[in-house]
Amino acid sequence: MFRYILLILPIFLVGGEIAMEKWENRIKDLTPQEKHILIDKGTEAPFSGALLENKQDGIYRCKLCGSALFESKSKFNSHTGWPSFDDAIPNAVKEIPDKDGRRTEIVCANCGGHLGHVFRGEGFTSKNTRHCVNSLSLSFDKQDVNTSLYKEAYFAGGCFWGVEYYFEKLNGVKEAISGYMGGKTKNPTYREVCNGNTEHLEVVKVVYNPQEIDYASLAKLFFEIHDPTQTNGQGPDIGSQYLSAIFVNDEKEKEVIKKLILQLEEKGYKVATKIFDYSPFYEAEEYHQDYYFKHNKQPYCHTRIKRFD
Repeated sequence: MFRYILLILPIFLVGGEIAMEKWENRIKDLTPQEKHILIDKGTEAPFSGALLENKQDGIYRCKLCGSALFESKSKFNSHTGWPSFDDAIPNAVKEIPDKDGRRTEIVCANCGGHLGHVFRGEGFTSKNTRHCVNSLSLSFDKQDVNTSLYKEAYFAGGCFWGVEYYFEKLNGVKEAISGYMGGKTKNPTYREVCNGNTEHLEVVKVVYNPQEIDYASLAKLFFEIHDPTQTNGQGPDIGSQYLSAIFVNDEKEKEVIKKLILQLEEKGYKVATKIFDYSPFYEAEEYHQDYYFKHNKQPYCHTRIKRFD
């Protein structure tokens, strides 16, 4: 057994950057077939996986460490022979280019267990992404998926890449989506918004569970991850699409924002953040979503500065 661990140690240091000893006991519980997939980066035969035809509501988890990876709503039938998902739970899956330079491997971001590969540009769904996953890499947690538990909040604080980055790290946030709001053009493109003719702002839609985090906490984070006093953009990003603003769903949210702005002004901040009523949200192009996570980079004009007690 000791020799086997030495052999597989390099795989996990490369894939998940996690010490192998942490998962030694879990590996002992895997079947030989599961070890072949998760540890040796094998591939199960097409159309053989137990979860291929599963249509129940629930969460798909890593068979090795139990981390939640995919939601049932993201699963679709690609007719390729393996379970397919057009989206992953934020920060749950890590992408690693294959050595051959042609494919991109996906592993569990928590333990480094091999899942399969990700493909883009195939046109199966509107997200144009297919996470091709081995059934043997997954376990399924059946549960009722009640989307009504979640609420949505909308924040504009400069380039949406950085705003999205920080919100996705917040406990209680299900997902953060980059997009456009406040303009006069339906379904604007990034190029149109950058030209300044549509009057849209770059906005992040934050989907959150109010039982885990409240709206005020989201707003406080927003005011701390960008400069709410800058009037012409955010950091080096200058332009009308980068202005600081919050789109509120109702008067209750508006009162929360007004109260926080007053607190900042009492501390000497000259807040430039505008408050707008909700308007249609248009999701940005796929290459903008999870930008920093996909490229393994850090925001260049967003940092968190403590502004509230």
